[in-house]
Amino acid sequence: MSTAQGKDTIYIDVDDEITTIIDKVRSSHERIVALVLPKRATVFQSIVNMKLLKRTADEAKKHLVLITSEAGLLPLAGNVGIYVAKTLQSRPEIPEAPGNAHHDHDEGEEAVDMNDADEKEDKLDPTRSIGSYAAGAGGAMVPDDDDQPIELDDDTPTPTVGEPAGKKHKYKAGSGGKFRIPDFNKFRLWIVLGVVGIGAVIFIGYLMFVVMPRASVAIKTDSQAVSVNTDISLVSNATSVQPDKGVVPAVVQQTQKTLTQQVDATGQQDNGTKATGQVTLSLKDCSQDQVTIPAGTGLSANGNTYITQEAASLTSIKIGGQCRNSDFPSISSKTVNVSAQANGDKYNAAATTYTVVNFSNVGATGTAMAGGTSQIVKVISQADIDSANQKIGAQDTSAVKSELTRALQSQSLFVIDSTFNAGSPETSASGKVGDQAASVTVTQKITYSMIGVQQSDLQKIVANAVNGKIDPNKQSILDYGLSGATFKVNSQQGQTTNVSLDSTVIAGTDINVADIRKQVAGKKSADAKDLIGKYPGVTDVNVSYSPFWVSAIPKQQSKITVTVEKPSLSNAKKQ
Repeated sequence: MSTAQGKDTIYIDVDDEITTIIDKVRSSHERIVALVLPKRATVFQSIVNMKLLKRTADEAKKHLVLITSEAGLLPLAGNVGIYVAKTLQSRPEIPEAPGNAHHDHDEGEEAVDMNDADEKEDKLDPTRSIGSYAAGAGGAMVPDDDDQPIELDDDTPTPTVGEPAGKKHKYKAGSGGKFRIPDFNKFRLWIVLGVVGIGAVIFIGYLMFVVMPRASVAIKTDSQAVSVNTDISLVSNATSVQPDKGVVPAVVQQTQKTLTQQVDATGQQDNGTKATGQVTLSLKDCSQDQVTIPAGTGLSANGNTYITQEAASLTSIKIGGQCRNSDFPSISSKTVNVSAQANGDKYNAAATTYTVVNFSNVGATGTAMAGGTSQIVKVISQADIDSANQKIGAQDTSAVKSELTRALQSQSLFVIDSTFNAGSPETSASGKVGDQAASVTVTQKITYSMIGVQQSDLQKIVANAVNGKIDPNKQSILDYGLSGATFKVNSQQGQTTNVSLDSTVIAGTDINVADIRKQVAGKKSADAKDLIGKYPGVTDVNVSYSPFWVSAIPKQQSKITVTVEKPSLSNAKKQ
């Protein structure tokens, strides 16, 4: 609702009920009340509502003007005698009633004396516009579009508390002399944007000055690196550490795994039949008086080998100093049965001559070989079993190693990785060499082991090796170097595993990093350097911030990184 001196302008919502509108009219403190109606205001399309509104205005001694351009409401307003103006700048008039009917006052209606001297300033002059009644406040109303709402300028001043009565205020007109009503939707948008902007600034500030700031403090000391190489005996049945002898009690962790590997059988075997025939063996000369060819002797021809199935004794014949074997074939030759050395139809062959293995003076002539057939099947070969064993050996054992490591660490032991060992496997196969099978599965049972020791025991061994190289009165061991140490297994006998240990030990002034972090929190770089520089053995301190806008060490200790620079191995003392 907008109020100007001399009149009230009340904007009606399309959903307002007649009772709500009557309450607004009654609550107005001005004698002239202009009701700006929305389009299609159904509440004003009832003659009863119009009469109730007119009666309320008369009882409250107010002059009522409807601001509307809807032609459908004019006859109703004219019927009850309510003034109507198209805009706030238009002259008000009572529209003609239907059929030129005159407005009749209700019995309870109170006539307003337009000539009343006390109400002279409130007379509703049909020659003046409704907006001109606000001119006495120094403002002027200029009509907008007929279809748009009347807007009051945002700069219209409101009288302040304590100002003298009757003080006049100057009203500034908007562009073109128009007064505008504030766009509250736009106002709310700016409020939301402002709140979001403030929240974004706070969030960004929180990130920049609370979350992101970091500080690094690098401390250099007069510490030195000492290279250590020593032999250690890890004994599983030892009860206590012996630094002078290098004996360390050890815990051997074991786990057994069953691994399998299946491979296809690649061997072949012919399960057919062997070719057979007969061969006549004859002495070629008389270099030997008698030759005996045992059964099982090989005869070869055209790449095929046949085996004699019976022995043959041959005698040479000499007459008059001449060899006459051919004249006595029953004595110098003999026919024997032979069989191919393997199954297969490739051994079926025509009659031919043969070479007798290991008998160069014996000739052989055979009949045709027949009866050989082929039936090739897959069988397990030794190569198949060897291949399966190799694949098992090549399997990744990292999971087993991790299992053993976790088991040792659960006992608070220092794990020596290099002692991981796979024992001799127990191997079995699903078949033996020569068995007919499409594949063979090889199974191995392997016992894996790894050794763990108490870290404090290793530190005693290292300390014993280092004490002769540092000044114990001025220096102490800051880092035993076990995290980067290397262990090499030299031998294993029974319950003793001999290893060599190589590590780099740092000796120097002991600095408590947690105390440093606590003391420098929230300080400037110069103050932090002065504080840390007072520690014995400190030679240099470097403080750096991040990001670039940070100018002091954060107060949160978790955002401070303190490092004590270790000397390089190149400066280490050698054994």
